[in-house]
Amino acid sequence: MRDGIHPEYHMINVIMTDGSQFTTKSCMGKEGDTIRLDIDPKSHPAWTGVQRMMDTGGQVAKFNRKFAGLGAKKA
Repeated sequence: MRDGIHPEYHMINVIMTDGSQFTTKSCMGKEGDTIRLDIDPKSHPAWTGVQRMMDTGGQVAKFNRKFAGLGAKKA
């Protein structure tokens, strides 16, 4: 490997959404910095299997109004 082309690799603290913490190596920030996660494997639907529909700015409601008449006709 060539010298001087790789970023500095050091220890940082990571705080999960539930408050638990761990230490890991990273190129982010500097030695001893802390990163707070907004989404982690304990809360993200991709890992938990629990899906939530979030309606930001009424987009889901707008979609439902626009396409309410589409779909299979009920007898």
